[in-house]
Amino acid sequence: MVRKKGSLILCSAFLFVAWNALLLLYLWGRPPIGRLGELGGAEPGGKEAWGTGGGKSGRVNLAGELIRVAEEVEEQFETQKKLLEQIERQRTGWARQRAVERRESDDANRVKDVTIQKPPRTSGLIRTNVAVSEQKRSQQPGPTAGPDADLQNPQGSIRDHKVTPSSLEPVIPILVIACDRVTVKRSLDRLIQYRPSPELHPIIVSQDCGHAETARVIGSYGAQVTHIRQPDLADIRVRPEHRKFQGYYKIARHYRWALNQVFHTFSQPTVVIVEDDLEVAPDFFEYFRALYPILSADPSLWCVSAWNDNGRDALVDPSRPELLYRTDFFPGLGWMLLKEMWDELEPKWPSAFWDDWMRQPEQRRNRSCIRPEISRTITFGRKGVSLGQFFDQYLRYIKLNTEFVPFIKQDLSYLLKEKYDEAFIKEVYSAALVKMEQLQQTGALSGPGPYRVQYSSRESFKVFARTLGVMDDLKSGVPRTGYRGVVSFLHRGRRVFLAPPEGWTQYNTSWS
Repeated sequence: MVRKKGSLILCSAFLFVAWNALLLLYLWGRPPIGRLGELGGAEPGGKEAWGTGGGKSGRVNLAGELIRVAEEVEEQFETQKKLLEQIERQRTGWARQRAVERRESDDANRVKDVTIQKPPRTSGLIRTNVAVSEQKRSQQPGPTAGPDADLQNPQGSIRDHKVTPSSLEPVIPILVIACDRVTVKRSLDRLIQYRPSPELHPIIVSQDCGHAETARVIGSYGAQVTHIRQPDLADIRVRPEHRKFQGYYKIARHYRWALNQVFHTFSQPTVVIVEDDLEVAPDFFEYFRALYPILSADPSLWCVSAWNDNGRDALVDPSRPELLYRTDFFPGLGWMLLKEMWDELEPKWPSAFWDDWMRQPEQRRNRSCIRPEISRTITFGRKGVSLGQFFDQYLRYIKLNTEFVPFIKQDLSYLLKEKYDEAFIKEVYSAALVKMEQLQQTGALSGPGPYRVQYSSRESFKVFARTLGVMDDLKSGVPRTGYRGVVSFLHRGRRVFLAPPEGWTQYNTSWS
C-alpha cells in the first residue's frame, strides 16, 4: 500500500516538471513580439479587437500581444496550481492513511496486552467462573433504548454505564419497583448514600399506578436515577372471586414489564430487585457484588436475597454479621437474579401472586438461594396490597445490619453446593438432640450449643416453630429460611437447628 501511494506521488511530480519544460520550449519558439502584427488574423489585441486604424498598428499590436501573453501565463499558472493541489491531496491522504494504520496497530497491541493480563486473585473455583461470566457478558450486544422507556435524564441513564474489558467489574443495576408511595424517597436516599459507584450500580425506578406525586419525587433525583413508567395502567379482567386481588395481578404484570426492560431493553446480565418500601444496609452493595460470582458459578443456585425471614433481634447472632446460608425458600425482599434465569421464568410468568409461584417445585426445581444471618434490607411499608399481613407480627421487628462486612475480601466458595452440603449436614446432625422442654427450662442446658430439635410431621413443625418464635408457615412444604428441611436460628443466645430426621431426601408438598 505504501509503495503504491509513493508511485502515484512521483508520477504526479514528473507530470508537473514535464509540463513546465514544455511550456518553456513553447515560449522560446515563439516569434519576436514586434513581428506578430505582420502575421494578421483575428488574434487578441489585433486591430479587429481594438477597432483602430493602421497608423498606430505597431503600438496597438505590441500592447495586445503583451496582454495575450499575460493571459496565457495566467492560464498556465492556474493549471500548475491545480497540479500542485492534486499532489498535496495525495500526500495528505497518504499521511492520514499511515496514521490510521499506525493507530490500529497500536490499539491491537494494547488489546493484546489487556488480554494476557492476569485477573485479580480470588479463590480457585470462583476465579474460573468469574472469567467465563465476564467473557460471556462482553460478547453481548450493547443496550438500546426502548420506545416505552421514559428516560428523563439520558446522560444519567443505564445506557451510558459500560464496563471496559480490562476492569472485569460487573454492572449490577438496582431495579426499584414503585407505585404510589412517596416514601420511595427513603429507599432511594439510602441506595444513593451507600452506592459505591453510579457506573457499576445504576438505579432504575420502574413506576406503576401513574401516581403524579410519586413521579415528582422520583424525578427530583435527576440524573442519579433512570425513571421508567409502566405504560399499561388498565384494570385486569379476573374471576369474580379474585376481584379483591386486583392489586396482586397488577404487581405481577408490572414485575414482568420492568424485568423485561432491564434484561431486553437495557441488555443487562443481572439485576437486584427492591421495592419502594425497603431500606438497605450500608454493605448492601458489597453483599451482592461479592455473591454475584457465586450465583454465576453454581447452577444449583437461582437467587441471592438480602432478607432473613427469621431475622428478628432475638433470633440472630449480632456478633456474626458475616454469616451466610443457603436456603430452599425463596425470600424475596431485595434479591438478585441472572438474565438466564429470567429467560427461563418469563415465558411462564404468572398473572398474580408471583412470589408464591416462585416457591412452587416447578419453578424452584430443587435450586436454592443465599440469604444472610442479619438482613441487609428492612421494610417500612405497612400499607400495601397484603394489608399489613405479617408486618405487625414479624416484619417490623426484623433487624437491619449496621456493620459493614467486607464480603469481597472473603472466600465465599464455602457456599457452593458441594462444599456447603457436606459441612452443613455434619454440623446439624452432630449437634446434641434435645427436647423442647429442655430448651425452655432455664438451666436445663449448660453448654453453648448448637442444639437440635427434631420434628417429624407438619403439625410438630408448626408447634415447635410457634413455641420457639420462628415463622411457622410452609410454601410447597418448604419452611421459611429452611435448607434441606432445617431452620437455623438463635434461641436464648444458643444456636438451634429445627430439623427433620437424619436422612432427609425431599419436601412434602402436602404440608403447605
